[in-house]
Amino acid sequence: MKRPIILHPDPRLKKASEPVADLSDELRALAKDMLETMYDAPGIGLAAPQVGLLTRLIVLDCVKAEGEKPRPLIMFNPEVIASSDETNVYEEGCLSIPEQFADVTRPAEVEVRWMDENGVEHTEGMDGLWATCVQHEIDHLEGKLFIDYLKPLKRQMITRKMVKFKREKARDKA
Repeated sequence: MKRPIILHPDPRLKKASEPVADLSDELRALAKDMLETMYDAPGIGLAAPQVGLLTRLIVLDCVKAEGEKPRPLIMFNPEVIASSDETNVYEEGCLSIPEQFADVTRPAEVEVRWMDENGVEHTEGMDGLWATCVQHEIDHLEGKLFIDYLKPLKRQMITRKMVKFKREKARDKA
């Protein structure tokens, strides 16, 4: 089931999420809903706070090449356990901040540990777009948005555009 994506500014996007203690069928269903929502948007990552739940859960799939097999990842309690000194700059966007993009500098490579939907723990090294995406989504679990990496003026400009965007969207629904 597709879920509505919360748009910035919204106080829920600025709160830290709670760790998942026990996997339930409800949480597994949420993960599947989030994948469906992410693919439909379309996006390459989505965090539970973006659908209004302060749960440490992210989903991602950075396979973008035509004809290449998708690789959906469901990550409960993901954490970066190591990161490279070398950095990468990617132009990031966010499903909660549509049509707004900015260059963000992050570690080029990270090692991530998480639990999958079956309760199995995984550790994997990621680089390139995967490294950027997983860091972006884990930031959501800490209440941090990609615009928080920007200079105050640029961040305020994007926030003002989003306030206007949300106002127009609400007006269109009325």
